[in-house]
Amino acid sequence: MSSKDATFAFQVAPTGTGPDHQQYAEVVEDARLGQALGYESAWLLEHHFSDYYPTPSPLLHMAHIAAHCPGLGLGTSVLVTPWYHPLRLAEEISMLNSMTSGSLHLGLGRGTAKSEYDAYGVDMNEARGRFAEIWHIVETALKGEPFSFEGKYYTIPNEIRLRPTPTDKAVNFYGAIGSLPSAEIMGGLGLTPLCLSTFPDRLLGRILTTWRESMAAAGRGTDVHYPVSVKLFMADTDAEAQALAKRYLPHYFELQASHYEVDATPWDGIPEYAAFSKMFANLKQLANPDNLGPFIDSNFIGSVETVTARVQALIDVGFDYFMVSAAMPGVPQEVRQDQYRRFAGQVAPMFSRAFGAGASQQQAAG
Repeated sequence: MSSKDATFAFQVAPTGTGPDHQQYAEVVEDARLGQALGYESAWLLEHHFSDYYPTPSPLLHMAHIAAHCPGLGLGTSVLVTPWYHPLRLAEEISMLNSMTSGSLHLGLGRGTAKSEYDAYGVDMNEARGRFAEIWHIVETALKGEPFSFEGKYYTIPNEIRLRPTPTDKAVNFYGAIGSLPSAEIMGGLGLTPLCLSTFPDRLLGRILTTWRESMAAAGRGTDVHYPVSVKLFMADTDAEAQALAKRYLPHYFELQASHYEVDATPWDGIPEYAAFSKMFANLKQLANPDNLGPFIDSNFIGSVETVTARVQALIDVGFDYFMVSAAMPGVPQEVRQDQYRRFAGQVAPMFSRAFGAGASQQQAAG
């Protein structure tokens, strides 16, 4: 892979500072800045009923952003697929793609918050099966041809054709990877892996290899973007960047632990989520700044030199699409915008031709 192959996106999200309507307005401002800096797309999350990223309708939010930022790509990390009726989801995706001119990147996932599952009346034991059926229906519907469907969870007895009619503009779909077995499952479904940088690099490499093998077994190609989500805190020195991370990350992990109810061990008795019990047990430990060392090392946290080396390390693993995130709960707008300016002006130009004079001018303006 050459040094000019990488693509960079950024996360926009309400971060818990101020009334919700004000936070949503700030998200639009962040999106405008990111587009001016040269980022390919703005990515959003989905969460419900808590202070942990109150974005219950990413597709609605994306349509609003698109009206203010024509041409900006948009992404989700992730749409929690089992909470949607598949036909409604397919309709809204097709409608959004018809109304926007930028690229559309839709990460899909099962979700891991039992409180959200309970609120929607969906059994977490059915999550994997529902995910597969919904994806099959959405994928089929977006072909624009008449179809019917009969499955375990959903039945479409009479042939229908999706409206609005899907356009020629492709929608890029990804499947969230929470473990090595997920890579094989997503490959079997034909969904590109969407990974987190916090997995060890060796495991990330195995995930991509396993996914490619699964795709090959299904007779599918692997000429796609390989996205990875990475937290971002940059400063003039490693020590200053680490101090920023230790200031803001503990609150992020505290909220995460609360949202996922880790003290209540909500995944007991749910075999499909056994791997998450161990993974999420670490959240409360990460709320202690003294325990952040490995997390800092695996993300884009440090000086220009340190972050540049980490970008290259992930490229060497096999990734070429980076979604950088400084939009975490409690991070003020001026801080996250400074982070996006720094990365766009000091690191991204070494890996992407999309960054240059515009990023430098915006950094100076900031």
